[in-house]
Amino acid sequence: MVFAHDTEVALAAAAALVNTARGDVDTLTSPKELDDFVKVWGWTGDRTGDLRELASVQALRPRLAELWEADEDVAASIVNGLLREARALPQLVKHDEWDYHLHATGSDAPLADRMAVEAAMAVSEVIRMKELARLQVCAGSDCKDVYVDLSKNRSRRFCSATCGNRANVAAYRARRR
Repeated sequence: MVFAHDTEVALAAAAALVNTARGDVDTLTSPKELDDFVKVWGWTGDRTGDLRELASVQALRPRLAELWEADEDVAASIVNGLLREARALPQLVKHDEWDYHLHATGSDAPLADRMAVEAAMAVSEVIRMKELARLQVCAGSDCKDVYVDLSKNRSRRFCSATCGNRANVAAYRARRR
């Protein structure tokens, strides 16, 4: 794929955040679960670790989820809104094991704003490259998770090997009947 590494990570993190509320179980219901999510995805910067921060991140999920089903104009509007609301100011930053990459908020911005802006910046790149179709919803009959198709030929249909295997086994069994 032609996206920069930080764009791919931001897209994957946005998909993972959306997926915390896509199934039957919400996996982001406590500050501890948010702490775990932040650690897994390597979010840096200031944190409050309180219920208000959790509520802000939870409120972001449906807005990001819209991006996976939006056309280009709607997605651009969502991205612009997220960037405007956080008063994004792009800047080159180098931290931890990362070389220079773009951040559009300071490390002291609220976590939900940093998450929103990272996702918006990544999706803006997807839109600019006319690759919005890479934001997909799993084709599994019992799955609603979202993912980013980074395959060369845009052929990925499932969010994970588990969903793909489940569909293949179901198709095999249907053929055998």
